[in-house]
Amino acid sequence: MNVAVSATERFSGWRQVLLSALVCLLSTFAVAQPEPAAVSLADQRAKAVTQVVLGILSYARWPVEPAQLRLCVVGPTEYTDDLVKGTTQATGRPVLVRRLLADNPTIVSECDAVYIGKLTDDQRARLFTSLVGHPVLSISEGGDQCTVGSLFCLRVSDNQVSFEVNLDSVARSGVRIHPSVLQLSRRRPAAP
Repeated sequence: MNVAVSATERFSGWRQVLLSALVCLLSTFAVAQPEPAAVSLADQRAKAVTQVVLGILSYARWPVEPAQLRLCVVGPTEYTDDLVKGTTQATGRPVLVRRLLADNPTIVSECDAVYIGKLTDDQRARLFTSLVGHPVLSISEGGDQCTVGSLFCLRVSDNQVSFEVNLDSVARSGVRIHPSVLQLSRRRPAAP
């Protein structure tokens, strides 16, 4: 029997495989991960943040998909030591990571995503004003910014890295986020 598989069916199959991998990856980091004693708690957190950020980025779709994803780190951060080394997504797409000042006017043209650290309220307001109308995914390191513009807000603790989603910001961003990732943000970790 000769069975033809359409490109749509192949893409759908790959999408399901990638989604399953992301769910597994993100749920793994929602539980405390034992690490060798030589690895500091700060290193563990940085690696966990990198994995969660890469997972979020893998399920985002831009109006024009970049061949190399450009992630800009803006402001002082606590958990980007591992991320700024540069990395590759599970899909094989390279991620170029670089630091920029919050007031850099090239953010909207040279960044597909921004990882936002500690900024003053004024810097944050100017940054989000500059992003309006541009498809730039934003991830805030601190959770309190989810109400003021970031698409994703990380929650980092000793035992886990989780995230929240600002659905209003997602809707206005021009970046499409897979619905399963949005569902993951609503999960609550099991009590110990």
